[in-house]
Amino acid sequence: MEQKLQGKKVAILVTDGFEQVELTEPQQALIDAGAETKIISPKDKEVKGWDHTDWGDTFNVDVPLSQANPEDYDALLLPGGVMNPDSLRMETDAVAFVEHFFESGKPVAAICHAPIMLIEADVVEGRKLTSYPSLKTDLINAGAEWVDEEVVTDNGLVTSRKPDDIPAFNAKMIEEIAEGQHAPA
Repeated sequence: MEQKLQGKKVAILVTDGFEQVELTEPQQALIDAGAETKIISPKDKEVKGWDHTDWGDTFNVDVPLSQANPEDYDALLLPGGVMNPDSLRMETDAVAFVEHFFESGKPVAAICHAPIMLIEADVVEGRKLTSYPSLKTDLINAGAEWVDEEVVTDNGLVTSRKPDDIPAFNAKMIEEIAEGQHAPA
């Protein structure tokens, strides 16, 4: 694979209960494209994935959120899962971490239930995006234009609905990160 992302660092923000394939497959696509990835979490040592209907594997945390500086990263990946973003939205530091990427125009890729974090960070108003269908009303109420499409890109923000969308999500995520910073929204 072409090393489109050589020299790029991508933060992956999660806590326990993230949908495992929404971390592992995009992370591998980023690595294959030449990016360096770091798992960041409010948890200090490890986080546990969710594998469709049950607990999945345990993953090492590369950088505890308390020590993570968003300035050190070129882009942000937000895996979904129901528990993960619902827990993260209660973490003031996690919300501020997400806000930074929008304020600086850095690419953000959010899949499935992850747009809950975008609502909490108050960054969806006026943006076109998709998500898991259960978030449609929440996103519309927060001012987003919600569409039911495999992948949606809006000024550096890449969103998809579910694990089946991961191939399209990965391709657009890599394209947006390769483009670099966009005009802050």
